[in-house]
Order: sequence, then structure tokens, then C-alpha cells
Amino acid sequence: MSQADDQTVARALALIEESFIAASGPGGQNVNKVATAVQLRLDVYALRLEPAVFQRLKTLAGSRMTARGEIVIAARRFRTQEANREDARLRLAALIEQALKEPKRRAKSRLNRVGKEQRIKAKKVRGTVKANRGRVEW
Repeated sequence: MSQADDQTVARALALIEESFIAASGPGGQNVNKVATAVQLRLDVYALRLEPAVFQRLKTLAGSRMTARGEIVIAARRFRTQEANREDARLRLAALIEQALKEPKRRAKSRLNRVGKEQRIKAKKVRGTVKANRGRVEW
């Protein structure tokens, strides 16, 4: 990852708003008393991403992105606030890093004449097998 990408992730982590909420799941009596789940909010527009990166992030975030352009990540997997906080931050950083990577362009595959003939022959064989299935006439 480049230095600019590292700076973008660092800037994103600095712009995070955290709130702790009551969590369900493991924790026993503690879960009723302490708000251990964390909810991170990040305003994507504040990151000032390039349009292509923004579109990739929007696609990757899916339903985690609100109409106002905030990514909301909730973490409640662990029993402690710190562990959930670290989990949420890592997931957000991974999401942004993935959006910053430009996907490789797919090169069209080219089939030669022999390859085409083999493919059509295999299709015909498969079609014959399927055509022979069905009711058996006695």
C-alpha cells in the first residue's frame, strides 16, 4: 500500500465518531450493566476521496453506508469495549484499504480455432447425453 493510502486510512481513523451501546450475546450479567458494543460512524465526504475510490467504497460498504454518506460499523463480538473498539476499527480500515486498491482489468481470453472446435465438440457430446435422458420406451 502506498504512503497516500496509509494517510487516507489514518485520516479516516481520526475522523471516526464512536458510541458505545448495550450489546447482546456473551458477557453474562456484565452485558446488562456495561455498554460493551461499539458503533463507529465515519463521514465519507470528509475524506475527500477520488470519485472512483468513493464508488468502490460505496459498493463495498453496501447497507453499512447511510444516505447522508456515513459508514456505520457495529462491533459486538467480544466482551470488552476495547476489544470491540479494536475490531470495529480494523474492519473499517480493511474496508477503506480494499476500496483504495484499483482492481486489475480483466484481459479478454482468446481461443484459437482448435480450442473452439474442442469446445463445440464437448458441447455436442453433453447435448447428446442430455437428449438420451428421459423416458425409456419399451
